[in-house]
Amino acid sequence: MAETPIVIAHRGASGYLPEHTLEGKALAFGLGADYLEQDVIATRDAELVVLHDLHLDDVTNVAQIFPGRERSDGRHYVIDFDLAALQQLNVFERRRPGSAAARFPERFPTAKGSFRIATLDEELVLIAGLNASMGRRVGIYPEIKHPRWHRDHGIDLSRLLFVKLAAHGYREADAPAFVQCFDAVELRRARMELGCRLNLVQLVGTEDEYAQLLSEDGLERVADYADALGPSYAQLLDAGSSAAARPKPGPLLAAARRAGLRVHPYTFRRDDLPPYAADLEQLLTLFFSGLGVDGLFCDHPDIAVRVRDSLLRGK
Repeated sequence: MAETPIVIAHRGASGYLPEHTLEGKALAFGLGADYLEQDVIATRDAELVVLHDLHLDDVTNVAQIFPGRERSDGRHYVIDFDLAALQQLNVFERRRPGSAAARFPERFPTAKGSFRIATLDEELVLIAGLNASMGRRVGIYPEIKHPRWHRDHGIDLSRLLFVKLAAHGYREADAPAFVQCFDAVELRRARMELGCRLNLVQLVGTEDEYAQLLSEDGLERVADYADALGPSYAQLLDAGSSAAARPKPGPLLAAARRAGLRVHPYTFRRDDLPPYAADLEQLLTLFFSGLGVDGLFCDHPDIAVRVRDSLLRGK
């Protein structure tokens, strides 16, 4: 196992409270996470809010509060609203697209509670305050969401994000921060043009567009501007064994290590297990101990912390 791999609270303690709410982030902090994730989206008035999607429909009551404000695809987009309008919305547990049914039925009851959209400022203030009062150094893990979309709408999301992070003290390489993005061109721009000194993470998916990036040569190029790779955890397993009782490691982890990249796979959930894992503890043990990843994203950060710490004590 890697030396003290980090636990990243995926959208907060999203297995227990609605994702990207301040309440969920405070709970994730209390459950022992090392880093808290922020997905960053811009509003029409160029304010930064913490939301996973470009649109609001699956996690808020936007259709009820602002009828007729949807686009032709039926969705209400964050960038079509000023911050003041977004602050009138309630945030709910994630629903299935176009449905009132919860994405994860056993989580916090959907459409219950009183949660709201948080600005990035609010979340960074919360984390700083908790670090001060609890004597910890929990870090942040923001994602530049859909930078090309934002640029098409007249907003340079990366530039706004780095200005905001610097204002809160996240400037240098030793700051407790990782900045992630799926867009390789934008992440390289963050390093080379915008001068970001923070740890950068190249996110990748299973789509064909990432194949060249994940080749030996591609990973070496990624290492020119990024510090870590963020794949789906399935990408770290041998494709022929991923459904077996004892799946085997694939070549990607070793290739990333040869390029000098840390590896932080996503997303581990108690209520969304692959067929080869009896429970989340078993799945986490495979990746912490069997593969030796440098960190991972988890919806249930308390379980990840407990498994990680138990394995470290047993070394």
